[in-house]
Amino acid sequence: MTDQRSPLPVKKYLLSLEPCVHGGLIRKSSQKYGIPESEMLDASASLNPLGTPFEQPAPELDLQELLSSGLEKMEQYPDNRYLEYRNAAADFVGMGTTYENIIPGNGSTEIIRLVAECVIDEGDVVLIPKPTFSEYEMQCQVMGAKIRYIDQKDIFDLDDAVLDEAKIIFVCNPNNPTGEMFLKERMEQLAEKCAANKTILFVDEAYIELADPDQSVAYLVEENDYLFIQRSLTKSFAIPGIRMGFGVASKRFACVLNNARLSWNMGCISDTIATALLSMKGGANSKYLVDSREFIAKERAFLMEKLSRRGFKPFESSVNYIFVDISDLSLNSAELAERMASHGVLIRDCSSFQNIGEDHIRIAIRTREENERIAATIRQVIYEWGREQAELQLTENIKDAADCGRKGSNTDCDYYPCHFEGQDCTFCFCPFYPCEDSRTGGNWIESSSGGQVWSCLKCNIVHEEKVVDDLLSVFTADGLNKESIKKAWETVMENNL
Repeated sequence: MTDQRSPLPVKKYLLSLEPCVHGGLIRKSSQKYGIPESEMLDASASLNPLGTPFEQPAPELDLQELLSSGLEKMEQYPDNRYLEYRNAAADFVGMGTTYENIIPGNGSTEIIRLVAECVIDEGDVVLIPKPTFSEYEMQCQVMGAKIRYIDQKDIFDLDDAVLDEAKIIFVCNPNNPTGEMFLKERMEQLAEKCAANKTILFVDEAYIELADPDQSVAYLVEENDYLFIQRSLTKSFAIPGIRMGFGVASKRFACVLNNARLSWNMGCISDTIATALLSMKGGANSKYLVDSREFIAKERAFLMEKLSRRGFKPFESSVNYIFVDISDLSLNSAELAERMASHGVLIRDCSSFQNIGEDHIRIAIRTREENERIAATIRQVIYEWGREQAELQLTENIKDAADCGRKGSNTDCDYYPCHFEGQDCTFCFCPFYPCEDSRTGGNWIESSSGGQVWSCLKCNIVHEEKVVDDLLSVFTADGLNKESIKKAWETVMENNL
């Protein structure tokens, strides 16, 4: 039936808008797979693996005291100036910034939207590197911008003509999802080039406290009205449920943005907690954040080695997540993420990022125990998938054998002869694997990941013609299932061992 109602009274270009895809879908995955939320391990959202500052030994801050203090203000409207928060943010950033350079925000997404609302007119060209955080594109599309994608590697080589045409360019540093961080010297050159072309440079430094805060270019804002810096507390302090962040801009730019932002955009709880976090002794070099960076570097190296041993290709990263090429795996990124989630481990399928395809994932750095669980779950998922594929191939081979007899030697196979010259290859995938019976010639060996794996290299029995014929007589009659496999072992294998 055709919808006879009149068109929706919204901007036409919004009708094709799709919401951004993000990680951190713990509740949704818990409901889908019937796994309690408390048992889910979220490596899809890239948060500080040390947890919040409130969970540390001898914490500097008391969460309950902060909550009580914040709740005392519940019956009042917030002070829309947010002076304490802005002063704390300025001190945290340092580099000569003052509260007048700070724009408070209810998380980074609100700040992106605010900048887009204030600078983009419908039809303006926006430059977005690929791959990168998808909210830049989303929030600019809401304003009717024309998105022009550029490769990450081309950011610093853009022609003046390209910049001159663009209203704004977004650069995530360190980049999400790749983890690459550009040094401040290169960013400074880009800022100068953008200003010369009157193109706004939006630098998202959401992860910089977990990488190297000395690479921030916030020190440039006061002399450059075309530079905007974004910071987020979500990642550094592991508090995604309390939305808070801030922007840093020249006093002139910040004044306009503060006038334009939504009134009371931070509640009393987030204001109180954020101010306290930013006021911790040492700022971006507090003991908590220094310990966090050291911990991340150590665990990142550990997890990268584990991933490499699985045949994955992890990219070098500066921060608390790893971008991983899984193109050598027959599973695509969505399938791998889905199977991992069914085991209670969430990873980020990166197919939603521009220019990624279906062969990359992102994995957040967690604690050693959690990283070992991630690696073990990947190993389990790959094993299960391999087993499924083997069963499908076995079923097909058995069906073919019922019509045409056993397969014989597959001399076209790259691995032939994997056991002996003249071997029968009907049971290339052994229906009994892993039998763990040393009488077959099989044995345990050390795997590439450091564990133990059952090796069939010295087992020839299922490739002998008579044994193959006897096994086929069982499987063609009863099909391939647990009962027939048990029967085949007892009636055929035991008699030949």
